[in-house]
Parts: sequence; structure tokens; C-alpha cells
Amino acid sequence: MENYPASLTIDYQQTSNRLTVLFRIFLAVPILIILALLTSPAYENEIHVVNEDDVTVETDENRMYSVGIIFLPTLLMIVFRKKYPKWWFDWNLALVKFSMRVASYLLLLRDEYPSTDEEQAVHVQLHYPDVDKELNRYLPLVKWLLAIPHLIVLVLLTVAVLFVTIVTWFIILFTGSYPKMMFDFVVGYMRWFFRVEAYAFLLTTDRYPPFRLSP
Repeated sequence: MENYPASLTIDYQQTSNRLTVLFRIFLAVPILIILALLTSPAYENEIHVVNEDDVTVETDENRMYSVGIIFLPTLLMIVFRKKYPKWWFDWNLALVKFSMRVASYLLLLRDEYPSTDEEQAVHVQLHYPDVDKELNRYLPLVKWLLAIPHLIVLVLLTVAVLFVTIVTWFIILFTGSYPKMMFDFVVGYMRWFFRVEAYAFLLTTDRYPPFRLSP
């Protein structure tokens, strides 16, 4: 089985900290706020004072600029220039890594508090594409459409993962460990999500994502 050019693995911990698991939803709030600030639209308000014929006029200008995954600019660069700027790729990859660390903490997979820059126990690999040789310049225009079957499955899996996480929360409080089978299922869901993200939104590969939880 050929490896997909986007992979995710998370180290399994034998025991979990019951105290931090008990309050995990509250402990995660600060890092979730940071992640939200990195992935949400930002607004800026500017007031300009203009003198016209000795009359002072104030103009109120609202600007919105987006942060998060660099998607549309990357799509346009691939379509029109057949380029994927390396620093855009590096930003996208760093943001995905950070998001996965936050998700693994919130889903009780790991106890260490998510770092904004260190890899920790969440290992994300993403291939930087040679656009000329590896990517069809027009395929990014329809990848989101081709990914719809995956997105439907992922919606159903998300419901299952939420249920598993709630059940696991109680299991950890009583036993102090995350059942390995449940752990593998949740990590598999995150891996599946990441492969679809790499294909349809990060635009790093034209290989259609496999329908599977395993690597």
C-alpha cells in the first residue's frame, strides 16, 4: 500500500492524567482562543481626517483581512502561475500542526498542553509539491467538489468521534487510561480529515484521498 503524501501519527500514552482530563474543556479555552484568532477573519477600523476647503471631514473605513489556511491565493497561483510559494506552504503546514496538537489535547488523546511551535507527540508530514510535475493546474478549481463524498463521511465520523470522546472521558476518570481501540479510531478520523484537507484545501497533492482510517 503506497503511502499518501499527507500523514498523521500520534504517540499513544499508556496512562492519562485524570485531573486534567476532568477539567480539559476549561483548560483548553486559552489555546482555543489563540487558534480561533489565527483562523478567523479579522477586522480593522480606521478613521481618516480630510480637510477640504477648510472643512474637516472624517471618514470611517472598515477593513477585513483573513488569516488561517492560505487557500484562494494558492489556488490562483497554481492556476495562473503554476507555483506554490514555499513560505505559504510553510505557514499552512505550521498552522495544521498546531491545529492537530490542539485537537489531540481537546479529544483527550494527549495530556501535554499544546505547544504553538514544538512538535510534541503529534507527528504531521506533508509533501511540498513540485507544481510543474505533480499538480494539474486546473484541478484545484474542482477539488472541493470531488471531495464531497469524503466530507459526507467525515460529518458522520465527527458525530461518532464526539460520542467516543464523551465515553472515553468517563473511562479515563475511572481507569486512568484511554482504550487503545478507541484511540486508534479517533486518530484515524483525524488522519482521514487531514488527507482530505491536503487534497482539497491545502492543494499539495492531486492523489485522491483513500477511504480509510489507517495510514
